[in-house]
Amino acid sequence: MSRKSLPVRTELAIARETWGDLGKAKLAELRSLVQEIGVSVALGDVCFLERSWYITHAGLLRLAHRKRCAGIMTNIEEHASDPLTHRWVFRAFVYTCPNSARFVGYGDADPSNTSPFVRGCEMRVAETRAVNRALRKAYGIGLCSVEELGSFSAPQMPVSPRPRSNSHEGANGSSNGQPRLRDQLCLLIRQHDLDPTLVKAYAADFCGTATLKDASRDLVESFITQLAAAASKDRNALVCKLNSYAKPMEANP
Repeated sequence: MSRKSLPVRTELAIARETWGDLGKAKLAELRSLVQEIGVSVALGDVCFLERSWYITHAGLLRLAHRKRCAGIMTNIEEHASDPLTHRWVFRAFVYTCPNSARFVGYGDADPSNTSPFVRGCEMRVAETRAVNRALRKAYGIGLCSVEELGSFSAPQMPVSPRPRSNSHEGANGSSNGQPRLRDQLCLLIRQHDLDPTLVKAYAADFCGTATLKDASRDLVESFITQLAAAASKDRNALVCKLNSYAKPMEANP
């Protein structure tokens, strides 16, 4: 095994551990992304949601840093924004080098296309989306960014009652076209830069099971809702809570 292939193999292994059996086609896509643009699964540069790859804001910023991006500027589009209804539109400019032409991207956010967990943060969401679009244009990234996804930013519609399940598939499978719970949890971990190992330990404790996969779907849903609310309200307090699960795990051989 060559030194060059080791990081790629490691990234693929981490991806399989995180998202399970991805299939040969999706693994081949990830291999190309790692080799061509240098994304890292371990660092949270990409997400695998609904059988597709998406790049994250953190991944785009790291790419811009590696490419020696000369600057990023943002402006509020006041004529299109409405603070009273919490609607914000941003325009972002990316300069790949000091004398380069600028790459422009627009991003909008309002209560209709953002999660209930980020109410009051629509301005920041809009700016992030604008920056992401400008960076993707500047560096030729064909992947949509996860922060732009409507399925993760729009409030979920009510669903009919369903029976409880203690199976792994029941806890993590999709329902009524909604993203899988495991994907929702991975997205929260990356959005708020949380330690996945500590989150899993906290989730198992919250659900009262030995491992997260043993919990019912309803319990996992409740945990995701609680985690998202805690992260949006006070991330520092949540991190302290998660750190309380570190010592018992470190004591294990």
